Parts: sequence; C-alpha cells; structure tokens
Amino acid sequence: MRKTKTFSWILLCLISFLLLLPSLSAVASGKVYHIPLENEVEDGLKAFIERAFEEATEEGAKTIILEIHTPGGYVTSAQEIGKIIANSPIEVIAFVNSKALSAGAYLALNANKIYMVPSATIGAAAIIDSTGNAADEKSNSYWIAAMEAAAESHGKNPKYARAMADKTVDLPEYRAPEGKLLTLSAQEALEVKYSNGTVSNLDELLEELQLSNNEVVSMEPTIAEKLARFITNPMVVTLLLSIGLFGLVLELFSPGFGIPGLIGLSSFGLFFFGHTVAGFAGYESVLFFIIGLALLIAELFVPGGIVGIIGGALMIIGLLFAGESVVHMAYSILIAVFIAIIGMVILMKFFGKNLHVFNKLILRDATTTEEGYVSNVNRIELLGKIGDTITPLRPSGTIIVGNERIDAVSEGSYIEANKKVEVIQVEGSRIIVRETKKGVEQI
Repeated sequence: MRKTKTFSWILLCLISFLLLLPSLSAVASGKVYHIPLENEVEDGLKAFIERAFEEATEEGAKTIILEIHTPGGYVTSAQEIGKIIANSPIEVIAFVNSKALSAGAYLALNANKIYMVPSATIGAAAIIDSTGNAADEKSNSYWIAAMEAAAESHGKNPKYARAMADKTVDLPEYRAPEGKLLTLSAQEALEVKYSNGTVSNLDELLEELQLSNNEVVSMEPTIAEKLARFITNPMVVTLLLSIGLFGLVLELFSPGFGIPGLIGLSSFGLFFFGHTVAGFAGYESVLFFIIGLALLIAELFVPGGIVGIIGGALMIIGLLFAGESVVHMAYSILIAVFIAIIGMVILMKFFGKNLHVFNKLILRDATTTEEGYVSNVNRIELLGKIGDTITPLRPSGTIIVGNERIDAVSEGSYIEANKKVEVIQVEGSRIIVRETKKGVEQI
C-alpha cells in the first residue's frame, strides 16, 4: 500500500512536469522582434519605429534586431529615433545589412550592440543644409557631440565617431586623412570595436546571439505608414502645399468650383493624412485649417476683408503645427506661397485672366456710350449750324444760335465777340465751333 502511494506521487509529479514543460520553454525562448530601418531617415520612419518598439515592449520581447540599410537622412528625425532606441528597456541589436551612413551611423551607435555583414559600411556622418552645402559651425558642433555621446554610451572610443562627422580628424590608416570623413568597413569596424561581429545574414546573427530557438516577429510598415513616410518627406510636403495653394489660386480665375479646387483640396487632404498617421498633426491642426478655409470662402459673401484675413491666418496656423518642426513648415509654406504668386502673375499677365471671384466684390458696370449710356443730351442737331459769338471765345465762351444761348468752345484760336461761327463738332454737351463768313441760318 505504501509503495503504491509513493509510486502515485512520483507519477503525478512527472505528469505535472510534462504539462508545464511547454510553457516553461515558451517563457525561456521569448520573442525576438525584427524591425527593418530602410531608405531615408525621416519623420514618417519615426512613427513606424515608435509603433514597432511599443509593440515589442508590450509583448515582452527578449531582443530587438534593428536591420539597418540607409544612406542617411534628416538630423531631427535621427535624433528622435535615436532616443527611442537608447531608452528602450529591451536589448537592441543593430544589424547593418549593407550600409549605415550619416544618420544611419548615429542610429547604429545608439544600439546596445552592432553586427555587420561582410560588405557593410558605417560612417560618413557629416551634416549638410537644404542646399547641399556643409552646415554651419553651430549645427556641426552639436552633431559631432551627439555622435561622440552615442559611441561613449556603449563603451566605444568616441574618436572614430567624431571622425565620421568631422573632417579635421586625421586617420590615414582608415582612408580618412584630414579633410575626409571616416567610413569603416565591417572588418575595420571590428578592429576598432565598433562592431561586435560579422555575420552573413539574419539567421547567422540569431545563431551568434543564441536566439535561434526564439520566435522571430518581423515587423513591416503598414500601407498607411508607407504613404505617411512618403508624404512627410520635406520635399513632398513643399510640393503638396504648392499644388494645394496653386489649385486654389486657379479656382479664383474660374467660375464656380471645378477641377483646380478639387486638386488643391486633395493636396491639402493628403498633407494632413500623412502627418496625422505619422503622429505630428493633431485634430486641432486639421480643425484650424478647416475653420480657416470656411472663413476664407465666407469672405466672398461678407465684405470688409477681416473675415478673410482671420481665415488665412487660421489656415497657416493649422499648417504650421501639423509638422514636426514649425521652422521647416514655415519654409515650406513660404516656398508654396511664392510659387502660387508666380502662377497668379503668369495667369494675369500672359493669359489675360481676371480674378473671377472678385467680380462679386467689385462693381464693374460702366455707363459707356457703347452700352447706350450718355452723360446728358447729345446736341448732334447743331452740327453745321451758324451762330454769333456773344462773348469772346478764349477758347470757351457763349454763342447764340437762333434764339438759344449755348456754351461753346473754339476750335483752338481766339474768336472775338459778334463774330459768325459754325458748329463743326458735338461731343455730348461740348459744342466746338469755328469762325466763318457764312450768313446766319435760321433754326
């Protein structure tokens, strides 16, 4: 009996262990999140990276592998993404698959570890301005310090990070003498301890990290996020705003509401869609713009101009605060306004277009002779009549034709009183006469 009881306890423990084994394995293995960081680093990419890191944290991921393949991008966007990487409670592995240049190098340095494929490169991180020239000294100094800090945060020698962004650093042994930026190959990065290892692909990286048995969750940007990445590109932002404003300008030259207006509103709609998905534009920005547009339309029916000015100001405020940077948005708006003004001038000067919308605000009717209007009675019946000057004509004076006194003007020369004159021209109430030898003709 005692043996049977002991055997039963052993059997029960064994069954319990077998039942718990799958769950223990699952806990032990955890999840690995594979997140691609590709193409240009810009505001739209930040929205995707932020969502992916949040999901990985919520799911209790063990590791995040950030696969980097980028030629660089915008400094402000790189800094925001760098904060997401550096502040992640999960270990982040930067897997440089091809290249991590410029902003890409900065993002890789913010990761806990860096692994590279044999043909990969990292570096060349000097910043340039919007015209393609080297940035000013203040911006360069800030960026160099940021590169050094990112390297130091994970125990790397900051000298090489500085050389990636500063041409004055002399490293001829790595093809970066003074005047050239440092770009490291996979082997060179391993030598200077900027890389933790060289692997051929993702599977080999998982083996290297002893994560082969873990569930790999591959994140991909949604269609909306891909569209947002495209729309929030500063060049595309300027293009959309230019098309939007020019479309509305064209609508001013056309009766009713047609295709130009629809194109303009569609451009603004795309702008706000992309910036809302990217997390930059709140509903208040959209509301400001819609209210401003409504007030601008109301100006067509409410004279005075104040409503239109307020509407235009609200539209600009809505656009300014829809972007991540007010300064960058201000530049884009100025360029768009400049393009719209040029388009308006071309339409008016070279195509003879008039602002149709102003027809409702400006009185254009004229009492012209062609329309059948005259200022007073036109005395054409006096043409050829003979009269006498009552007063001298210097050149204006008074004449008498028959029994009627008439104000008249000489043809140009002085005519004394009591002289015979002939009516040679009538322009409304203006009677023009010339001295003559003819006798008086009765009327």
